[in-house]
Amino acid sequence: MSQIEWTTFLRNMLPISIGTAIYAFGLHYFVISNELMEGGLTGIALLFYYAINAPPSITTLLLNIPLFLIGWKTLGKLSMLYTLWGTLSLSLFLWIMEIFIHHRLIIPFTTNHDYLLAALYAGVTLGSGLGIVFRFGGTTGGSDIIAQLGHRWRGWSVGQVILAFDSAVILVSLLYISQEKVLYTMVSIFISTRMIDYITQGAYAAKAFTVISEHGDQISHSICEELQRGVTIFPGRGAYSKLKKEVVYCVVARQEVRRLKALIQAIDPQAFIIISNVQEVLGEGFRIDNTKSSS
Repeated sequence: MSQIEWTTFLRNMLPISIGTAIYAFGLHYFVISNELMEGGLTGIALLFYYAINAPPSITTLLLNIPLFLIGWKTLGKLSMLYTLWGTLSLSLFLWIMEIFIHHRLIIPFTTNHDYLLAALYAGVTLGSGLGIVFRFGGTTGGSDIIAQLGHRWRGWSVGQVILAFDSAVILVSLLYISQEKVLYTMVSIFISTRMIDYITQGAYAAKAFTVISEHGDQISHSICEELQRGVTIFPGRGAYSKLKKEVVYCVVARQEVRRLKALIQAIDPQAFIIISNVQEVLGEGFRIDNTKSSS
């Protein structure tokens, strides 16, 4: 690896560790204490725990060892280094949580009637932890490695492999937990995936304006002066009218949408305006993301 890749990896180690700590907390505090489930290799570890009381901190690590050996040669050293760190961190924090709970330093949340509350909070904590891990280039091994190997060897979709693997694990869990708890697990997984998207794609939702007008220069000048936003102008031509038009493209914050619409319509009431949702914006005037994934 290059010096830049090493520096990036070392910088990302702490947030990946924080993410696995949050995940381990949610797994013990909400999921295991209420006998819910989780997908992937973590779900298999929970099956071993429910069946023979095997500690998830140990089984999670043991189940990943053969995948590490295969993935190290196939997927590249840098990618597997991030995965190795994420998996070791997860096993470590699972072990710490087991000690804390055993000595009653932490008392998990348990319920006999309101499993929806447990499922919701499980989804939030698990999704938040994984979202942080993924945002900084890490993974926790398991189904992620299997999916990447399936994509590399067979051309299978990564998302479809993970979905199939998780579904199989949850289906097998019906042998150990009730159907009701499996359904609550699905609620937890749904919330978790939403939290992962929320963190990895950015909580900041901006709006992109595409404006087609014969007064593009005037509109762009007003946007720069009034809103202090950057503008890009593309040359265009009407397919039917053959008339030359200018396409103005600009991204603004949500609170600036009404102001920009009024500004455009004041200059050209006939302007054709397209407003699109933007999940994340990086650059001047918006958030600067200094985290670079090297996996």
